[in-house]
Amino acid sequence: MDHHEDPRGPGPDPGPAPVTRETDFGTARLLPDIDRDRAWLLTVDGAPQSYVDLDDPAHLEFEYVRRIAYAVDAAFPGAEPLDAVHLGGGAMTLPRWLARTRPGARQQVVEADGPLAALVAEVLPLPEPAPAVHTADARAWTAAAGSGTADLVVADVFGGATVPAALTSVEFVRDALRVLRPGGLYVANLADAAPFAFLRSQLATVRAALAASAPDGGDVGDVCVLAEPAVLRGRRYGNAVLAASRRPLPVAELARLCAADAFPARVVHGPDLARLARGATPVTDASATSSPPPPAGAFTVG
Repeated sequence: MDHHEDPRGPGPDPGPAPVTRETDFGTARLLPDIDRDRAWLLTVDGAPQSYVDLDDPAHLEFEYVRRIAYAVDAAFPGAEPLDAVHLGGGAMTLPRWLARTRPGARQQVVEADGPLAALVAEVLPLPEPAPAVHTADARAWTAAAGSGTADLVVADVFGGATVPAALTSVEFVRDALRVLRPGGLYVANLADAAPFAFLRSQLATVRAALAASAPDGGDVGDVCVLAEPAVLRGRRYGNAVLAASRRPLPVAELARLCAADAFPARVVHGPDLARLARGATPVTDASATSSPPPPAGAFTVG
């Protein structure tokens, strides 16, 4: 039978379609954003993991990701390239951001879920030069990494919706700090709710790791937490970004950046941080547990 064109024309372009794939750690879905061309949301088992705008990698949709970016920009003003390690890859939001904002950045991404990394590479190709992507366990990779080889280590690893126990201990944080150069920055994405047993234990853990890695008689370093006021007031479960360095953190600049955001965050530091962490004890490999799961429906996308 002859083919005849539809006199009504081809019709509107339906746009990109969602992509669903089973990976090592759950069901991954890439969902196109109808409001931004070539922008995608990655979910795993319904929990949002990453948001990427392929046309504008400097656009950071998630508030906690912007707070990580503020910590990086405050600690390393200017646009000089950095040596960065990303523990947890997802859709590679932060590596794309660093590649755009700091051309020449040398980046390594550690993503334990090989099929997820393959899906992202297929549907959301990385810019050139692409970061080195290692399909490996974050704890094991960090333990084997060279000392003093990175300016930045970002720990954003979630097994489902919780931080795995192996990435919550003094032993792990000491390894992450060992990978950093003396002026380097360690940033961890955590999640908790009042009374903040997990967050408080992580503050004690990072402080203990900094003290253990300090030169004899040297400064033990600096720590702060960035979070939405409603989370800090105990009104809801949410993300808290922990930043640590062996050198003093640029708290005033960080507070300015966080306050100017569309969803302002507080920077908890100094005496306020000491009050938040009071009485908390460091976590070791022997006592480590995963972070608390979010309340039902807290982060779920249909």
